[in-house]
Amino acid sequence: RNMNITSNDKQLYIILSQTGTVLSRILRVLTGAKYNHASVSLDPTLEVMYSFGRVNPYNPFFGGFVKESKKFGTFKRFINTRVLVLAIPISTNKFELISEYLNSMYNNRNAYGYNYWGLYLAALRVRHRAKNRYYCSEFVKDILLRFDATDEKLFTAITQPAHFMQIPDASMIYEGELKRF
Repeated sequence: RNMNITSNDKQLYIILSQTGTVLSRILRVLTGAKYNHASVSLDPTLEVMYSFGRVNPYNPFFGGFVKESKKFGTFKRFINTRVLVLAIPISTNKFELISEYLNSMYNNRNAYGYNYWGLYLAALRVRHRAKNRYYCSEFVKDILLRFDATDEKLFTAITQPAHFMQIPDASMIYEGELKRF
């Protein structure tokens, strides 16, 4: 733990999840990973999380920047979603900057899209970036690096949700069903 961090510091939460959707089951087979979706939150109750995923929980073919919660959206539809929650200590200043950035992104969410090609090519170990387009773990990595919340050297060009478990400052605070968090 960084000795410059004070007790007044905040947490950035990374939520790794497995919903059981067809896409999540395919990704699990391809990657062998227990969790294949990643979200971020600044809320210790996880009432609001942010990611790139299904805009409509019933339509897997239209993705974008979304707010997620066990009370609405995909996580409400897939009530047995399993999660692993990581907490990373961040300064109050970074917390506020990330909060402003996420709110701005959400207010302008129509300017962002899902990086379908990036996700497809990532399965083939090819990186594909597109302006204002992300898949979930690309987005979480971008937040972490944009706000200097961890070291860029921890990540390969293609980031999978499991890679976030390797962040030295991250503490696992929960693993189980999201509805029980």
